[in-house]
Amino acid sequence: MKLPVSTPGTTDQDLLQQILVLLSERDQEIASLKHQLAWFKHQLFGEKSEKRLIENPDQLALGEILQDKPEEQETPTETITYERRKKNRPEDCVTDQGLRFTEDVPVELIPMPAAEMKGEDADQYEIIDYKYTYRLAQRPASYVILKYQREVVRHKPSQTLTTVAAPSGLFDRSFADVSFIAGLLVEKYRFHAPLYRQHQKLESSGITISRGTLTHLEQRAGHLLKPIADEVLNSCLESRVLTLDETPGKAGRKSKGKMQRGYFWCFYGDQNEIAFTFSTTRSGRVVEPYLKEYKGVLLTDGYSEYDRLCMKYPKIIHAQCWTHSRRYFVKSQEVEPEAAKEALDCIGAIYQVEDEIRKAELQGEAKREYRQQNGKPLVDQFFNWHEEQLRRLNLVKSNPLSKALGYVNKREKELRLYLDNPDVAIDTNHLKRSLRCIPMGRKNWLFCWTEEGADNVAVFQTLIVSCLLAGIDPYKYFVDVLQRISYHPARDIRELIPRIWKEKFGANPLKSDLDK
Repeated sequence: MKLPVSTPGTTDQDLLQQILVLLSERDQEIASLKHQLAWFKHQLFGEKSEKRLIENPDQLALGEILQDKPEEQETPTETITYERRKKNRPEDCVTDQGLRFTEDVPVELIPMPAAEMKGEDADQYEIIDYKYTYRLAQRPASYVILKYQREVVRHKPSQTLTTVAAPSGLFDRSFADVSFIAGLLVEKYRFHAPLYRQHQKLESSGITISRGTLTHLEQRAGHLLKPIADEVLNSCLESRVLTLDETPGKAGRKSKGKMQRGYFWCFYGDQNEIAFTFSTTRSGRVVEPYLKEYKGVLLTDGYSEYDRLCMKYPKIIHAQCWTHSRRYFVKSQEVEPEAAKEALDCIGAIYQVEDEIRKAELQGEAKREYRQQNGKPLVDQFFNWHEEQLRRLNLVKSNPLSKALGYVNKREKELRLYLDNPDVAIDTNHLKRSLRCIPMGRKNWLFCWTEEGADNVAVFQTLIVSCLLAGIDPYKYFVDVLQRISYHPARDIRELIPRIWKEKFGANPLKSDLDK
């Protein structure tokens, strides 16, 4: 800190004022550096949740719990009798412990004969009823070999031999049944089990297959299913409200010992379906071909490329996410606790209105009116507070609160848009929940060896997540579609996307020979 120099005409009071300003700037800089240090520590050791912790004065700390407690004096006791109502259980519970299962779950009966029925005087007893105890058990995942017995017959007069044709498979000269390929995909992309783990399970079950064969089967399935995934993307682009985000993923080798960084772009349509695409860059040029003909509302986070695209194509109305705005105020809590609390309380009240709308199941005009009557005053209050904070003279640019205020200041119009359009969500959380499959994959199979492999990840996750959003079992869907796509008309490919497949074929899907 460089102290001011006295010049002719400068009074002691002026010097003191300059020193006070410098000290204030120094304190702000120290606070900013402490905030950065705390952020780095949080990234390494801290929790990632942004939930606000409410202090409970009645809750003891761990050290207080471990302290020696004084011996409690024995107090007289009395016996109290009362009646209490039996706890309500869901109708499908079969045990007091709350075990529930559907009719599809296999049940094996284990008889437990009474000792009296085995004794010498067993004829003196008779069974009048049964009581059942249920236990949840588990077997290791099992594989089945289908052995087709094909008859060879001889025509007696001509002595010619004929045999039943071999059953057709999904792929030529492949030993894999469609059920195995569907299970392979579901295990890897829904439950995030890499192929090497599945290979280990096969070996432990006594089946020897090369790992390269599993990779080859996955690639061939990806080529079959890509047209359907492309049609899911086309369906998303027809939405009135389209939510868009991106998440990183490594694919392809950049140099020796280093993988190339790429991005999965996620499109969420208003029909509750999602489509993924992969690219090696985060540039807006990747999604521009999809958006240049789009007409509707685009809901995103604050990434500047989305602003550029919306300005370039006026047919796109840009809305932005409140959760990302809130995140900046969460980061400023340590430096500006009072101001951050005011902001978070106000945003919390705004979200409370959305929670009330969800519980009341309001839609359309009723939803818009409720937002106008209850949400808009809170949004106005938040931005009025925001204007007051911007006029503070003691805020420097490095202060995290300044960054939070600057973030929402540039996006006020986009943040307010949801109030006038009931189809627009207040945030992109619904998309964030659906794209978790990509980060979960990164934690398990880590990366894709090639860009083609990343494209296959986009195809499979498009179909699996869209199935889950539509309430479809991805395994049953894959077993049906992998067989159906070979003869289904290309002009009717839209019928095979999950939400429409459920209506047309979901009640009576194609099955593998294992289930027939």
